[in-house]
Amino acid sequence: MSAAQLIEAVGEADVLVPTVTDKIDAAILAHAGPQLKLIANFGNGVDHIDLASARQRGITVTNTPGVLTEDTADMTMALILAVPRRLVEGVRLLESGEWEGWSPTGLLGRRLWGKRLGIIGMGRIGQAVARRARAFGMQIHYHNRRRLPQQVEQDLEATWWESLDQMLARADVISIHCPHTPATFHLLSARRLKQLRPHAYVVNTARGEVVDENALLRMLEAGELAGAGLDVYEHEPAVNPKLLALNTVVALPHMGSATHEARVDMGEKVLINIKTFADGHAPPDRVLGEWL
Repeated sequence: MSAAQLIEAVGEADVLVPTVTDKIDAAILAHAGPQLKLIANFGNGVDHIDLASARQRGITVTNTPGVLTEDTADMTMALILAVPRRLVEGVRLLESGEWEGWSPTGLLGRRLWGKRLGIIGMGRIGQAVARRARAFGMQIHYHNRRRLPQQVEQDLEATWWESLDQMLARADVISIHCPHTPATFHLLSARRLKQLRPHAYVVNTARGEVVDENALLRMLEAGELAGAGLDVYEHEPAVNPKLLALNTVVALPHMGSATHEARVDMGEKVLINIKTFADGHAPPDRVLGEWL
């Protein structure tokens, strides 16, 4: 929806159901009518909604957590496999007709077994990625606002790093799973990206704004990083064509949760949140202070 359509919608609607592409900022909410009491977001991330403005106006915000976990983790693992093993390069070579057959040094990539996976944000999706990566023999390391319970760490064989910088300096693959908030904007800044070793890979299926995309591009172009697997971008839907031109980048169009099952489950959660709210009860998926 355009800004004009959103302004018209918040002025008339009792319930607004936006998606990640609908920016519900303070300027939009300034036009909200007194009858708008619920924003039932179709999606888990709510960084496109000005939560503070909504709260000031007495508008409850809900999202759809949990139902995207396994699908997003699958796509993350696909990128963790695809980038070091140069799968897209191999496809392009076949499609170009330039492949001349097997050779001992053809398309040499990097083995995953025994490598260190550094997970930034060890919530539902981060833990689901850790379970998958363990099956490929990767060592699990993570940085989180809060350390996980000891039993969870033992089950995942995961090592907690209080210092993100120290974890980055030791990781072979970094996978990002934290939300985009003011505190996580450019969490992987130019300075932090420099902590990574030249053979390291960056995988992002969370939010593009968490990474300084220009700094990442410069390092990839200079060969200061081995590669990146990206499903999200800092200025979506715009994607820097220089990223797409690099053989060391596997780029996807924000499709991490794009399964039939996930979209149906998301819709069911939206309906449950609306029905519960309309019945005078607190909806189950209220967005609380952790996002503010």
